[in-house]
Amino acid sequence: MPVTRDNLHEVFKYHAPKEGQTEQYEAIRKAGYDFANAILTLTPSCADQQAALRLVREACMTANAAVALEGKI
Repeated sequence: MPVTRDNLHEVFKYHAPKEGQTEQYEAIRKAGYDFANAILTLTPSCADQQAALRLVREACMTANAAVALEGKI
């Protein structure tokens, strides 16, 4: 579902964690950390490495948003 004027408020408001979501956030954070650690360990320090790390961070943040919004967008 795309972001529209009708759901814009829902997308940008604070979503307090509901039961079970804290565990989901922690699992996503750990997976992101582990992947970022592998990137730092296995790749040379360069612009591509930093880009990969930024994308892992972005993926974790977007996955957390999916949990918070419960699939509403």
